[in-house]
Amino acid sequence: MRILVTYWSKSGNTRKVAEAIFKSLSCEKVIKPFDQVDSFEGFDLIFIGFPVMQFGPPAPVRKFITTFTPGKKIALFVTHALITGSEDPHYRNLLRKELDQCRSLCAGADLMGMFHCQGELSKPIADTLLTSNNPLLMEFAAMRPLTIGHPDVHELEEARDFAQTIISGL
Repeated sequence: MRILVTYWSKSGNTRKVAEAIFKSLSCEKVIKPFDQVDSFEGFDLIFIGFPVMQFGPPAPVRKFITTFTPGKKIALFVTHALITGSEDPHYRNLLRKELDQCRSLCAGADLMGMFHCQGELSKPIADTLLTSNNPLLMEFAAMRPLTIGHPDVHELEEARDFAQTIISGL
């Protein structure tokens, strides 16, 4: 079995998860950022990672997934700044909508599963959001302290477990 782990990362959060997944695989494997991938030919499974930005997948991710994934076996891993286990219905609904958008991108692919975890909201992005005059974005930026240090050791272990679960299901 030959596996590709590919990712798009702005601040390094998604890259950390990609590396954790990659290291957990014991088969023939390749890890590359999106901009170094020309096709998925020759791979039996592709792990695809990206951050949620502006409450959904960024435009380069949308283009990459819709271009390369039709008919392919894929597994998604997604980082976001929302607290994964939040009891707040507003944030739970927001996260659900974000993750639904990520899944919907894969309509033409064989989506084997999806992992998501919190990533650290970068200070420059939080600062920009704080000056946006948009109450939702300002509220989101104010959550930055709760994101610092993510993905953490526990979340990276969960990413490795996710990869092993996907592999065992093939």
